[in-house]
Amino acid sequence: MLKKDKERIVTELAERLGAAESLIVTDYRGLSVTEIDNLRTKLLEQGVRYTVVKNTLTKRAAEQAGASELVELLDGPTAIAFLDTDADPPAAAKVLNDVANVGRVLVIRGGILQGKQMTEADVKSLAALPGADVLRAQLAGALVGPLTMVVGLFNAPLRDLVGVIDARIRQLDEQGDSPAAETDTDATAGEAEREGAAEDQAEITPASEAATDEEETEASPEPDAADEKEE
Repeated sequence: MLKKDKERIVTELAERLGAAESLIVTDYRGLSVTEIDNLRTKLLEQGVRYTVVKNTLTKRAAEQAGASELVELLDGPTAIAFLDTDADPPAAAKVLNDVANVGRVLVIRGGILQGKQMTEADVKSLAALPGADVLRAQLAGALVGPLTMVVGLFNAPLRDLVGVIDARIRQLDEQGDSPAAETDTDATAGEAEREGAAEDQAEITPASEAATDEEETEASPEPDAADEKEE
């Protein structure tokens, strides 16, 4: 490989490493070319680009990108899963972990999640989590709070969910509120509203009937003078 080609690859890798907030480093030595292509396709569906890299060039790129923590993971045949900003980290980790669990043909070395270093155990723990959509749906159902908080929860990045949960729990503890209490309050208010509506209807109905009787009385024709004369 020409020197200028190596320099170009290092520059491109440094840009990708610097822009990637999350990535997972793997040893792919047990995979065939076909299996790598199949894995790459599955990861693309999760917003992840799976790239086979050369360690010597990647180490230089990692140093240029300020990601020196990756250097110790670059040993042996290496492929890196680069997660896009809208990718689902648990889903990506699960795809890799499923392959790693079949015959140990793939080895997960570690990676970076939202700028923080991960070990192999961290990646496996991440793979055990439900997907981001499922997790957010569960949290939205479990937390009872203002609409703005629920909307913010759905829009929050995955790294912010833990902080949102902790803040909400502290708020509920301080207020002495609970989902069950708020549910009971809503039910009581609804029942009172229905009873009030029934009483209002009871008061309105006689007046309406009386008005109808008066209208019928006023509408009844009076005997005209001809009829009185015949009598």
